[in-house]
Amino acid sequence: MSLNRIAKFSKVSYEQFKKDWQEIFPEDDDVVTEEIYSCIKLPKRATAGSAGYDFFLPVAITLNPDETLLIPTGIRAEMDNGWVLKIYPRSGLGFKYRIQLDNTVGIIDSDYFHADNEGHIKIKITNDSKDFSICDVDEGKGFAQGIFLPFGITVDDEADGVRTGGFGSTDRG
Repeated sequence: MSLNRIAKFSKVSYEQFKKDWQEIFPEDDDVVTEEIYSCIKLPKRATAGSAGYDFFLPVAITLNPDETLLIPTGIRAEMDNGWVLKIYPRSGLGFKYRIQLDNTVGIIDSDYFHADNEGHIKIKITNDSKDFSICDVDEGKGFAQGIFLPFGITVDDEADGVRTGGFGSTDRG
């Protein structure tokens, strides 16, 4: 079976990453931020049979129970029209710590790549552990996974808007 090659991951510019990173982590100066940026790994599948592309942490994290963290991944995804990238937590972290995405499933539309923020994918996770487990994940380890899926539209669809912003921008009018 031949798989569709419909997308490509790349890094956002350093300027975009720095803006987004230092907004969340203002204690990180330019030197630290540039070092983090230089170590960003593009998402990859672990095996030939994997559906999900692992997203890797740019820094080590510790999440206490009920703690939430927004992670600027430094990644963007360029994909063909008619496809969507869905983001989920890594299964192991979900089972062990009940790590959850705050929006349940992240939806990255094909036109998000061209947004004002360069299509920067940010992933917000929460440790929803019921047994008070502390979640430690090392730098460079997978914490989320993305799956590309085709989608359809209704026969009477007339959407003609053009995206300019990032998260939540298509709901602003």
